[in-house]
Amino acid sequence: MKTDFTELSEAELTSMIENAQRALKEKKETKRKEVISKIKELAASIGVNVEITEGTKVSGRKGSKVPIKYQNPNNLSQKWTGRGMKPKWLQTLLEQGHRLEEFEVKS
Repeated sequence: MKTDFTELSEAELTSMIENAQRALKEKKETKRKEVISKIKELAASIGVNVEITEGTKVSGRKGSKVPIKYQNPNNLSQKWTGRGMKPKWLQTLLEQGHRLEEFEVKS
């Protein structure tokens, strides 16, 4: 089926697009249900029960903040958690002969 879209009116094109989007959404939903069913079937075949939760995103991170371990005494806005690369301000001070312990934040 080949359609010459230039021959269609705006209303016909809009209707065709809406119908195509609806058909695509239905196909995706049908496929999704088939995949979920297959997953459950495969899991059951090895004695595993699978629960599929829909509409929720699971994140490995809980968003907890890492406490600050080090702070520049000359500029209190410069802080470091002790994770990752040392910040430039800390590297510079260490190169000047300071020790890391000097910059520890006391709780």
